[in-house]
Amino acid sequence: MIYRTLTHRIVTALLTLLVASFGHAAVAQPPDAAKIDPTHADVSYGPAERNVLDFYRADGDAPAPLLVHIHGGGFVAGDKRQGLNAGMLETLKKSGVHFASINYRFVNGKDVIFPAPQLDGARAVQFLRTKAGEWKIDKRRVGCFGGSAGAGISLWIGFQDDLADPKSADPVLRESTRIVAVGSFGGQPTYDPIKIRELIGGRAWEHPSLFKVYGLQNAEEALHPTPEKQRLYDQSSAITWLTKDDPPVFMVYNEPDGPLPADAKPGQGIHHPNFGRMLKERMDEMGIENVMINQSDDKSKAANVGRDMLEFFQKHLKGS
Repeated sequence: MIYRTLTHRIVTALLTLLVASFGHAAVAQPPDAAKIDPTHADVSYGPAERNVLDFYRADGDAPAPLLVHIHGGGFVAGDKRQGLNAGMLETLKKSGVHFASINYRFVNGKDVIFPAPQLDGARAVQFLRTKAGEWKIDKRRVGCFGGSAGAGISLWIGFQDDLADPKSADPVLRESTRIVAVGSFGGQPTYDPIKIRELIGGRAWEHPSLFKVYGLQNAEEALHPTPEKQRLYDQSSAITWLTKDDPPVFMVYNEPDGPLPADAKPGQGIHHPNFGRMLKERMDEMGIENVMINQSDDKSKAANVGRDMLEFFQKHLKGS
């Protein structure tokens, strides 16, 4: 059955999660909100300690679409249950959409660097597809979304060539990594410090996480990478992989627009709307559906962003 109407409860619930995903304080649950435990909690999807996910099953017996949440935290912090709200989970459940939320490896600048978190996100999608029969997942209709780091991972999964290896001895790796829609709050389509310096200006490119994700020691090394590091910059940036057959994206930015101040601190501007403008321009050139909401231009847009993103996922996860 294709749902064509949206209830106020679903809109409010998803907005709660989306705001929390973007890094703002989580909205408190109402006093009478009952806790909803995952249908399957802390399920291991890979070999690393943080390769775990929670799965919340939708109502009904027929295979249902799946929305995967990937938390933010600069690739060094965060958890799969941050910002989750009982009302949101209940309304998604009743609307016929499965929900999963994943953890992934944190970078440490040494043995865990890019693209480890991106590969973890992709493997989680593959693992969930192996559960299609048991958990009643329609593996053709999977979407990913998140805020900040989670948005970057979601974009990477969406644009990356299919990582499925039909000959792999690991049944998880035989599954497709392709998804049908991406939601991004403050996402960065590039993690190349050089390109970020050109695109954003100021000191956004000096964000501490950008050094750690590549194992860089200082600014000089970041701006003059070895060929090996430059390959990592390219490999780990979603926009490198963008092609005309990639899924649609709904992106939201709410950091101040315009040039950064002269006294900008390291990392300031790391969610700048220019990231979205760059991605939108490229996607428009390729004819790929995309929506960019710049809340810094019009604060009134915040009132409808949850509804609009939900309609976007409704269209691509549950449409014909």
